[in-house]
Amino acid sequence: MRGSRPPGVMAGMHGNRLGLMGHYYGGMLDIYTDLTLQCATFGTHMEIIEVDELTALRRTAEDSLVARRLREFHETFEVQGDCAVEDLTEAARTSVALDQLVENHRLGSLAYYYQGTGVAENEATIASIIPGTSLLTARGVPVAGEYEVKNAQAMKIMDLFGAGGSFTEYYAMDFTDDVVLMGHDGPGHIAIAQGRTKMRPLRVYHGKVGRGVAVEMSVRHGPVTLLSVIEAAGGRLALLCAEAESVPGPILEIGNTNSRYRFSCGAREFVNRWNRHGPAHHCAVGVGQLSDRIEKLGALLGLEGHQGLLNSFSS
Repeated sequence: MRGSRPPGVMAGMHGNRLGLMGHYYGGMLDIYTDLTLQCATFGTHMEIIEVDELTALRRTAEDSLVARRLREFHETFEVQGDCAVEDLTEAARTSVALDQLVENHRLGSLAYYYQGTGVAENEATIASIIPGTSLLTARGVPVAGEYEVKNAQAMKIMDLFGAGGSFTEYYAMDFTDDVVLMGHDGPGHIAIAQGRTKMRPLRVYHGKVGRGVAVEMSVRHGPVTLLSVIEAAGGRLALLCAEAESVPGPILEIGNTNSRYRFSCGAREFVNRWNRHGPAHHCAVGVGQLSDRIEKLGALLGLEGHQGLLNSFSS
């Protein structure tokens, strides 16, 4: 993947149009953010989008395009045998509609969450969204679930650097192997996956209504960088990053993105240092060592940086 230097990333963020579809996850207060502050800091335009629009686009999606997207699913993903044909078809229809939505609003990124209740069509839209949003993320339109605006911004920064930028959060800590297990349900950045990304069925979506198909992958083994856009004291944004290594080993096979990360300062110390700065529980992960470039980007934007507070990756 080829990416921009810090000035190019700054320009890319300034010209980016971030779609906001749905609403925040009730009670998940750490991810809430000031949209005006995001616009003022990065120059990002926020485009408010109704879920109903995506549902309407699904209705008019051409069958030939849906069939073509189904073939693309089988070419791109390792589709598991227990994925129902009707669920795959629904996901393909939503994927086609998503492409049209992105084109209509000229989006460069998207944050969404919609629990859905009482409107079956909208529930079907959201329950079939993950494969299409994963394809968009791999094509340079990163998509963050749970309406995580700050993380959509972090993912876009990582993508502009050419590092990927996949949605992630803590799952668990393995004190025996001294690694932190991180990942998330929803879209994955399949362009930075270790091997082919699996597509699995979910009888119940995690914390949401409906069922459908989801993606399961690990981030490519080797050096990685974690990035979080945080709201610091004094009402300003800051960039928090850490370098680590994505390492092989057992993961939870639950239809989510899952990876094992080793930090040279150790798992316990990393978690303590990272959370000392009050980030949301989500962050973006990209391949390669990027802390120096992120530091330069922060300086160009006039942001406070925390990249020097975590030990760098070392083999």
